[in-house]
Amino acid sequence: MSEELDRLKSLQEVLAEKYEIEAKVEELPKTLDGSTESLDRFKKEYIQRNTEYEEKKAQVAQLKAELDEAQKKREEGEKGMDAISTHREYEILQKQIDEAQSVEDEKRKELQKEEKALAELNDILKGEEELISSTEKDVNESRENLDKEVADLNKKLDSLTKKENEICDGIDPEIIMKFQRIIRRNRKGIVAVSGNVCDGCHMVLPAQFANEVHHGEKILFCPYCSRILYYEEMENSVVYSLQDDESMDDMDEDLLDDEDLLDLEGDESEDGDSSVKSLDYEN
Repeated sequence: MSEELDRLKSLQEVLAEKYEIEAKVEELPKTLDGSTESLDRFKKEYIQRNTEYEEKKAQVAQLKAELDEAQKKREEGEKGMDAISTHREYEILQKQIDEAQSVEDEKRKELQKEEKALAELNDILKGEEELISSTEKDVNESRENLDKEVADLNKKLDSLTKKENEICDGIDPEIIMKFQRIIRRNRKGIVAVSGNVCDGCHMVLPAQFANEVHHGEKILFCPYCSRILYYEEMENSVVYSLQDDESMDDMDEDLLDDEDLLDLEGDESEDGDSSVKSLDYEN
């Protein structure tokens, strides 16, 4: 039995490291979430800005066409001045020239304003393109490093799984299953019994049960925290006992199989000693 406990202690170290690495492998991709979300936001903003730019570009093209049309009307009117013969014709033609000139001035002024806005949008787009390119580069580099780190961790997991299988060979599968469940929850699945107190949950164990742990004839689980127990001799240890008519036969063996057992941890006193807790038993 001592050999089996030693193997379980070795298994405890392997499982604790394995589960820690598994948790890290699961969490690592989340470290990229912030960068990828920023990149997606930059791209979305760029698309919206580019749509605005294209609309502004079309508006500028339209203003240029309207300006050309106003210029043509003015120039045609000015050429027609040579062919007029009456004052009335002169007034009508001059009015057309003035109106064309007014439209031309208005369109030119509006065009200059919109061309300036278009240039500003173009500068913003270039800046956003550079930001997207830079962010994409950072994200890709981070992803490559992350993939490499995950690959290295997976290699470690393969090695640890191999060790786990070697250690588990020959041990009762039910014990292994319970032990794995304990390590996932507490990272420590084997604890000593000091006197008749479980060092894991600091609960007082029935005297008969503590004696069975002391004898070490089989693997025993704490009925309160489900950890595997081994006996540790202590000087001046105080032994707590249940009432004489209480025996381990009265304990619910299903406690050892319950996946949802509470992990009752002892409170640490100011001087560093763990407090001892006990259950009240009915007469």
